[in-house]
Amino acid sequence: MSAPVQSPAPVASRRVHSRWAALAVLCAGTLMTILDGNIVTVAMPAIQSGLGVTAPGLAWVVNAYLIPFGGLLLLVGRLGDLVGRKRMFTSGLAVFTAASVLCGVADDRAVLIAARALQGVGGAMTSAVVLGMLVALFPQGREQATAIAVFSAVGAAGGALGTFLGGALTQAFGWHRIFLINLPIGVVALLAAVRVLADDRPDPGTGVARNADHAGAALITGALMLTVYVIVGSGEREAPHTLLLSALAVALLAAFVLRQARAARPLLRLGLFRSRLLSGANCVQILMIATMYGFQFIGALYLQRVLGYDELTTGLAFLPAPVAIGVLMLGLSARVVSRFGAYRVLLAGLVLIVAGMALLGRAPVEGAYARDVLPPMLLLAVGFAAAMPALTGLAMSGAREEDAGLASGLFNTTQVVGGSLGLAALSVLASARTDVLLGEGAEAVAATADGYRLAFRVAALIAVGALGLAVLVLRTPRQEDA
Repeated sequence: MSAPVQSPAPVASRRVHSRWAALAVLCAGTLMTILDGNIVTVAMPAIQSGLGVTAPGLAWVVNAYLIPFGGLLLLVGRLGDLVGRKRMFTSGLAVFTAASVLCGVADDRAVLIAARALQGVGGAMTSAVVLGMLVALFPQGREQATAIAVFSAVGAAGGALGTFLGGALTQAFGWHRIFLINLPIGVVALLAAVRVLADDRPDPGTGVARNADHAGAALITGALMLTVYVIVGSGEREAPHTLLLSALAVALLAAFVLRQARAARPLLRLGLFRSRLLSGANCVQILMIATMYGFQFIGALYLQRVLGYDELTTGLAFLPAPVAIGVLMLGLSARVVSRFGAYRVLLAGLVLIVAGMALLGRAPVEGAYARDVLPPMLLLAVGFAAAMPALTGLAMSGAREEDAGLASGLFNTTQVVGGSLGLAALSVLASARTDVLLGEGAEAVAATADGYRLAFRVAALIAVGALGLAVLVLRTPRQEDA
């Protein structure tokens, strides 16, 4: 009697389960870096008093992270294509986790800032290759839309959740704990990544020694780091100094482009930017993220300095946003994108973001959370839940598989640039408006609130710009005929 034929279903089932387990690991690594980027915001006053630093010195607790993070994303994204994205991701997790422990035990400003810079390096290594790994794991349309929705939900909710955890941990245990929370997450994610993620190292003949463009790497890293440095420190320097640094950044970028056009094996294939979807989606993202980061930062300040909320209450006030984003992205986003198309869903999300920021533009001194903060916050959450997965799908659909790591790094780079621009520009606007009113004899809280209203209104105009750009550059012939 012959033995029964084994069904291939269990093997296929294990393969499917392993892909979703890999997605969970990628989301965990992303969540850790995004949490850390936002968790510091609410704890800044406690860090300032604990270490006895000035306000300009305190800004470098954030800037020291953003500069290497934004400057290295493009480079490590390409290196991930060359040496293996799993290797880059796991190395980044290890660096980020170790740096978080250093932050948590720091007892002076210099140690904290150095550890934050190391966190930025690890965060760049982890974040740059995630989208490239994700689209390789889920190449098909519906599954890819679902995976991107899950990933985007974790990222978006993590940003707002970081504000809540920052307030809760700081008030309950002190500011050191906001960094030490990364230790258990990082260790579990690293162990799981080693076990679950597939090895994707390329053939030795295509490795770094053969393909690396060292001169190009130095030029683009210097250009991006200097760009982020100029943006985040624009409010602390005189205009001539800022213009000089900006000119140097542009010169480095121009030299990099020239190098890539002539190099036999360029670090960045310039033909990548011929994709209207990839280039357009990244430009739209800069404006959209500038708007949303402005809301998170200025919104937290409005709750604390105008409405008088403490750290924990501020964190709780932001909690509805990640809940709404998570529910909508996980429950509806993939189906809505599949039904109506990424382009239409993106436009609808941007319209809601414009509406939410416009409502915040009337935030009064005697504001009420349920009337003046919660409704626009929910509009922004719903809009972002719709727009971000659609925009991610459009951007990554414009890249070839061999450029997926680079495209992922580019998409993450424009997030950092957009967030840095939004924080710098809106903070400077709000502060300048407040200073003018104080000089005219206005009451402090009223002057502060007026500055924040101006920032919200400008953020609404930036969102209008994102909407207009999306309409102009992301429409495809198939969408026009639909």
